[in-house]
Amino acid sequence: MRVPLLTLAAVLALHAADERQLALLLQAQTDFNRVQAAAMPQLQDTEACIQSQASVLPVSAPDERPLILFRKGYCALAGAAIGQDPVQFGLAAASFDQAVEAWPARAVAASKQKLAPPPVPSALLVFEVLSHMERNPAELPTDAEEAQLAAAVDHPACASVVLKPDSCQGAIQLGNLWLGWIAWRRGDSITAARLFSSGPISGWPHWMEGQQAFRAGDYKVAAARYGEAFDLWREPARQVVQLLNPLPDTAPMLTEFGEAQLLAGNAPAALATLDAAVKADSASARAIYLRGRAREAAGQADAAMGDYNLASRTAFAAAAGRSSGEAHLYRGILLYRSKDWPRAEDEFADALNFDIPAAMKSDATAWRHLAAVASGSCGASRAYLEQSLAAVSPDFPKDDARSALAACGAAGSAGSPLAWSVLK
Repeated sequence: MRVPLLTLAAVLALHAADERQLALLLQAQTDFNRVQAAAMPQLQDTEACIQSQASVLPVSAPDERPLILFRKGYCALAGAAIGQDPVQFGLAAASFDQAVEAWPARAVAASKQKLAPPPVPSALLVFEVLSHMERNPAELPTDAEEAQLAAAVDHPACASVVLKPDSCQGAIQLGNLWLGWIAWRRGDSITAARLFSSGPISGWPHWMEGQQAFRAGDYKVAAARYGEAFDLWREPARQVVQLLNPLPDTAPMLTEFGEAQLLAGNAPAALATLDAAVKADSASARAIYLRGRAREAAGQADAAMGDYNLASRTAFAAAAGRSSGEAHLYRGILLYRSKDWPRAEDEFADALNFDIPAAMKSDATAWRHLAAVASGSCGASRAYLEQSLAAVSPDFPKDDARSALAACGAAGSAGSPLAWSVLK
């Protein structure tokens, strides 16, 4: 009787093990379904899902491992997006990497059943790239990551064993949005517009339209589109996938928005926007300078002078002991507004002698000649000012140049078509 008893005990043990394994599988599936079904799951649910997937991995069949690893990665990604947790993004990235590596086991299982090998799901490819990118947000996507995103959206594969069809389509749209953002960063507006149109609703298409309007000199339209973009970005996310959208670089983009409002003639709105830009990045000398211009346009002369001074000091501080052409430019503007034109001209000359962004060089040149003309040099300096105005940025005060040129003599000004054409 000893052998049958041992056999029965073994059978019962195996049966109990099967029941425990089934219970683990059911719990893992239930936890994943809870996270997937919620638009914005609770963090405790994402953590429970991660743990239950990890528990079932040791007892899963090779062809089931990729699915479980995907679910583990998805729950980690959801938790990371909600909590903006780099550690969780790293866990998600590792799980998705392992799922991709293990996916060939499903092809082996399919071949045994004489079935076509299932392609790697688009959602898995998209989420793998995004989890790596979100883990290191300061780094731009690599060419390989961009190619993987393109493959995922160009050849959609939405296996129902991975995600519900609508969730898979959401992942594909998210991939299109990121590809559009990458193209926009590269300056490829045509490709970006096409990809943005296939992505979810976001502020990026509006921002791109605003930049196009700004370059065309239509500052009112630019300001309106920038405002629409920020309105969309400020809306609270209603789904986890929205938390994975590419985010705006707030400080410089607020600066650009404020500049468009200023050039459109809306000084109060520009002042509010640029004040927000300075609060977002107090080390941005350009934002401080433009806020000064907005204050000047709003009739706050003393506050404007304070900002011009602060912009110069901020630029000097950012240069860390090195000479800063940008700082000299802002100091020159401060001196010009103080009617200390000879010293202003010297500062503008220094701005050109030291390191200065290329976009500011034309303005520094025109400011130098304007300071000379304002101080009474109506000979060669006047001709140089007229020539330099053709290359200045929209931020350069052409009204000041018009007044200075007019002060040099109405007859000479009227006889210079170039001067008046560039000042229009």
